[in-house]
Amino acid sequence: VVTLEDLVEAVGVDAGRYALVRSSIDSQVDIDLDLWGKKTNDNPVFYVQYAHARIASVLRNAAELGIDWRAADPDFSLLTHEREAQLLGLIGELPRVVATAAELREPHRIARYLEELANGYHKFYDVCRVLPQADAELEPITIARLWLCAAARQTLANGLGMLGVSAPERM
Repeated sequence: VVTLEDLVEAVGVDAGRYALVRSSIDSQVDIDLDLWGKKTNDNPVFYVQYAHARIASVLRNAAELGIDWRAADPDFSLLTHEREAQLLGLIGELPRVVATAAELREPHRIARYLEELANGYHKFYDVCRVLPQADAELEPITIARLWLCAAARQTLANGLGMLGVSAPERM
């Protein structure tokens, strides 16, 4: 038996809160302190927070390259890659997930959704180049992908905020 105080001391506030909210109220809560204390992708809260921090880094890097993507007019019709479509679909699910979680009083649905969204972002990032390479010219797809990244970042931040978990800009 681990008290709430012991849990927070062992894994921190964010991981403790996320570990508790991630489980359905209908199931027994079994928390692996070693897992929740890890700073790896095996730890669900780390995985979600890392996705947010990774996107924040991409957006910072864009700014350092002088890419003013917010002022640009994005052409979202260029987002034709399968991973882009999957990420867009996941982002669009947030309102439904939140409504269902509220209606059924099941906040774990939001946590599980965030893990799915983080996974979708990482898969997108692995196959779709967001920022131009060293001497490459800025292409319209870059602007569209930066807007997609920003939407994913905001969605992750909103979901984490609903759970009372921080959305770090750096990790």
